[in-house]
Amino acid sequence: MVLGLNWILGACIGHLGIMGAIFSVLATLWNYVYNIGFDKAMLAWRGSVLKTLPLRLLHAVIFEAGLLVATIPFIMWWLSMSFWQALSMDIGLVLFYLVYAFVYNWLYDYLFPIPNAQSQKD
Repeated sequence: MVLGLNWILGACIGHLGIMGAIFSVLATLWNYVYNIGFDKAMLAWRGSVLKTLPLRLLHAVIFEAGLLVATIPFIMWWLSMSFWQALSMDIGLVLFYLVYAFVYNWLYDYLFPIPNAQSQKD
């Protein structure tokens, strides 16, 4: 990822590497908080944490939208970019990680189901 961004942006690899490390920590923390909140909301709303395909898509989109809100100001500051430059760069990253988050969470829920939940077959 860092080399690809370096090639596209011409930004310093060191700056991009530090940004990547910060975003990895941020995404990990956000993933933990977001998934707990999403599952609690699902339990309150549906009485179950089992996700249909549309709910999985919603889950992934909201997750990535939350990261956009958190990362765009940092990108603007760290790489001295305008809002629109940072947004376009971040959207490229989001498109990749949107698919990644969707598949990762689907597999995680399948491989490590919450106790007392029915197994999901979708």
